[in-house]
Amino acid sequence: MLLAVDVGNTNITLGIFDGETLLGTFRMMTKIARTSDEYGIFLRQLLLARGIEPECVEDVIISSVVPNMMHSFKNGIIKYLNTNPIIVGAGTKTGIKIATANPREVGADRIVDLVAADETYGGPVIVIDFGTATTYDLVLEDGSFVAGITSPGIRICANALWSDTAALPEVEIKKPNSILAKDTISSMQAGLVYGYIGQTEYIIRKIKEETGRDDIKVVATGGLGKIIADATEEIQFYDPALTMNGLRIIYEKCKTSKKK
Repeated sequence: MLLAVDVGNTNITLGIFDGETLLGTFRMMTKIARTSDEYGIFLRQLLLARGIEPECVEDVIISSVVPNMMHSFKNGIIKYLNTNPIIVGAGTKTGIKIATANPREVGADRIVDLVAADETYGGPVIVIDFGTATTYDLVLEDGSFVAGITSPGIRICANALWSDTAALPEVEIKKPNSILAKDTISSMQAGLVYGYIGQTEYIIRKIKEETGRDDIKVVATGGLGKIIADATEEIQFYDPALTMNGLRIIYEKCKTSKKK
């Protein structure tokens, strides 16, 4: 079995694969500092809770945008899962050609999503990841990553709204029935969600306009992505397992490369 791990700014998302089958996913918070022993024991407990013996995990692959926790996390995996994980980074075989000005600045999580989108849906494709930040990345049919846009995530916008305004409450992020809000909570929800739908649609249309391509597919992922994807025809696919499958695909490419 393969354990795929995406270390994000807010959550660590883990997926367990048996071949190409994703058996399940689970999450843990990123911002809680842990020792290597705590990480290792917690990972074993998570696997056992899903009925998976930790000894069945043969390999681990990780993408991370939080470098300061990787030493403890990696050592926890080595000590408690008895495997040295593959860390996605510069030099990792992905099949994506990074055609931006500073390739090393591109986050591993973005590359992983692009690999999955390119393999699954084919380029040209825009990948929108609705995470802590929202990223819009374009990969062409030859596998070239040519452009990326980054904006504050919808939860960051929401936190700013109720943190910096004394009279506004914290609200659930969901799309209200109408933009014509008649109370404080639905007015905040309308501004957040409809505003974000507007941003998403404009950026997609602008990418198509500046590239001169109307044939670009759009795939969304990320926890809050479904809210936006369900509300606009500009997004053709919502794929919650995109990152996990991207890690699996990269792992298979690395394994094939080692055999040659």
